[in-house]
Amino acid sequence: MDHDAGAADQLGWLLDDLVRRISEVSKAAWNSPADVKRSYAAASIVSADRIVFNIKGNSYRLVVAVDFEKAIVFIKWIGTHAAYDRIDVRTVRHGD
Repeated sequence: MDHDAGAADQLGWLLDDLVRRISEVSKAAWNSPADVKRSYAAASIVSADRIVFNIKGNSYRLVVAVDFEKAIVFIKWIGTHAAYDRIDVRTVRHGD
């Protein structure tokens, strides 16, 4: 398998996982970070509204902000674990 095919497979897997998570989250009734932890025990609660999810055995990270009152989840950042180590998870925004 060449590098491009491997990267395409990884991207396909990542997109599939995101679609699955979006489906799950759209059905969730979260009122607090504790509700998120009950659904995703491995999630890291960074602050009252900032949460980090591990994807693909912790190879990737998904950083979201949650407005519990309005039931909205905002994707703030997604990337490899190595790239995650170089961001400030409390302030990162989509596009950073």
